[in-house]
Amino acid sequence: MDRTQTTGRTSDDTDALIALLDIVDDVPWASELRARSYELLGVTSDAAMVDVGCGSGRAVAEMAERGARAFGVDLDERMVAVAGRRWPAADFRVASAYGLPFADGELHGYRADKVYHVLDDPARAVGEARRVLAPGGRIVLIGQDWDTFVIEADDAALTRTIVHARADLVTDPRVARRYRNLLLDAGFADVTVEAHTTIFTDATWVPMLADLAEGARRAGAISDAQAEAWIAEQRERGRRGRLFLALPLFVVAATRP
Repeated sequence: MDRTQTTGRTSDDTDALIALLDIVDDVPWASELRARSYELLGVTSDAAMVDVGCGSGRAVAEMAERGARAFGVDLDERMVAVAGRRWPAADFRVASAYGLPFADGELHGYRADKVYHVLDDPARAVGEARRVLAPGGRIVLIGQDWDTFVIEADDAALTRTIVHARADLVTDPRVARRYRNLLLDAGFADVTVEAHTTIFTDATWVPMLADLAEGARRAGAISDAQAEAWIAEQRERGRRGRLFLALPLFVVAATRP
């Protein structure tokens, strides 16, 4: 669920992220969440919209299909190249969330989906969003709070340790709970907040749970034995159809005055 805005990614990392994005982008809840973001943005014919941290470009292509002049921005040159090959009619650019390649007031919509948790200065990114948006322009931020993974497991205390330790590896793991105030502090109006909770019960998602435990192990928060036992339990739950993970995603929208 991690769409980065960093240049520290290797080519293998990019390939792995693209594969993950392809899986996630195709599931129904992700498609529905993207559609909701377009509604909140007010995507209309010929409106200029940007997806910041666009990854492999799915949202940019979908906004273009709705008639918008859609742009995609990402720091990863290889990611932008992949997006350009997949959606050759769209406009993808290599740029930072802190320095968007648009004039003041050029855009009607700004979208960032699971991006701000990797930024070291989210307030600066919101300020840049305000700069490029025209009066009346809309912004939509989507993201998870990394402390709010709800996981069924036999050892509740160990599970809390895993979730919080993995969260602490993220640059700004709790930024999603701050979206509303970030927008208010930047002078945006009509701020709304929605929570869309996604439920995972399929064994397909065991690797995501394993990543949480492996991150906690690498951080020294749990032992190798604890990580292996916890992952083994989740694999067994997946095999028996007893896996349960709930993850709230926050969707915050606002208007530039």
